[in-house]
Amino acid sequence: MSLSHCCHPSEALDLFHYPTDPTLRWDDNLNLSKTHYLSPTFWQQPTMELFSREFGQGEPIIILHGLFGFSDNWQTIAKALADHHLVVTPDLRNHGRSPHVPTHTYPEMAEDVAAFMDAHWMFHGTLIGHSMGGKVAMQLALSHPDKVERLVVVDIEPGQADDNHSGIFEALLGLDLSKMTDRNAIEAYLTPRIPELGTRQFLLKNITRNADGTFAWKMNLPVLWKHFTDILAPVSGEPFDKPVLFIRGSRSNYIKNEDWPLIQKLFPKAELVTIDGAGHWVHAEKPAELLAALRNFLDR
Repeated sequence: MSLSHCCHPSEALDLFHYPTDPTLRWDDNLNLSKTHYLSPTFWQQPTMELFSREFGQGEPIIILHGLFGFSDNWQTIAKALADHHLVVTPDLRNHGRSPHVPTHTYPEMAEDVAAFMDAHWMFHGTLIGHSMGGKVAMQLALSHPDKVERLVVVDIEPGQADDNHSGIFEALLGLDLSKMTDRNAIEAYLTPRIPELGTRQFLLKNITRNADGTFAWKMNLPVLWKHFTDILAPVSGEPFDKPVLFIRGSRSNYIKNEDWPLIQKLFPKAELVTIDGAGHWVHAEKPAELLAALRNFLDR
């Protein structure tokens, strides 16, 4: 079995005597199929325990969702890639079933994912990130290049982002869920404020029912709004000199031609693929074309 994803650390503690020196390695006496050096961050208390879903087995791929998303948004792509990989889709902080906390910056989220990887015995792997999740993946690659073998960034660039979401925040923050009796009432409120059906349906997935029948947000909406400037902020670090694929939708303005010099500065081996007819939500609008681009990159 492979130590990289054989079991949860709590189970592994029952199987192996733990080395006290983090520079030691598991050797062939343990009859493991691979040898991994234990990452220094493994010995630190994880920032938080992210909720995640897993598909398949093999070398790990971690897919990071965008703003207002959560772990099942990329399920179609994850299942398709699971024929040759272990594909993991975590909820990032302040989203879905992961902890809701007071802060939300890219350095923090990158450390969340680094700790998550160590806690799940994934000391390196491929990162795929969309929008905000793409920036988290970029920051992780820049901060912990040893953890990232390959990087795929979907429809976001590393610099200061344009504000495309203030109107959405205004609509969601104005929605008083305590007064809503059913989902039809919620949609009736949102329709004139968010006319685009696909965007509205995507956002409605963030609403759940409590045990008492009332509605609630799955995401930490007030904190996301408070830290919206941090979500728009650039990532930074030393250049990441490993394979990187940027994918953009032809109908999206999130990666412009003028962004390419900064992309090449931080990611000198970057390539760019444009998916014809896709907007920002490439994985939802053109899943087959996106999957083909991913397979072409991953199978090299």
